Amino acid sequence: MKSIYFYPSEIGKIGIAAEDNFITNLYFSGEPIPQDAVIQETEILKEAGNQLQAYFSGQLKVFILPLAPTGTEFMRRVWQSLQTIPYGETRSYQEVAQSIGNKKAYRAVGQANNRNPLPIFIPCHRVIGANGKLIGYGSGLDIKAKLLELEKQ
Repeated sequence: MKSIYFYPSEIGKIGIAAEDNFITNLYFSGEPIPQDAVIQETEILKEAGNQLQAYFSGQLKVFILPLAPTGTEFMRRVWQSLQTIPYGETRSYQEVAQSIGNKKAYRAVGQANNRNPLPIFIPCHRVIGANGKLIGYGSGLDIKAKLLELEKQ
């Protein structure tokens, strides 16, 4: 059974979903949520919510949560690479492609970023254009900019 619970944040209400004690999805305000999810705060969701609040207050730089994103093998490799980008740093799509052993796959890296079901927890906001500009973020560049600004402080 998939559970979901909503937490306030500096960028709006965030829904976190879990199934079988694994965090599966993060939803920004206005995004559709699964119809079969039960709105209830489980222990793992409470922990994820606490870590998210600590992140937004600048007290947490690395999430320690059991994550279970659903995606292809390629997507999972990209998402694992994203988790190695240190707090407050960025990488280009090409650098992420190189980190997974396929420097020409930068467009596919962008697609995997766009399909990341766990933004913030898997920090796809830390991936920018090779020219240093903010490009591509499923929930809008304004949220991406706010997350990067938070991490600069």
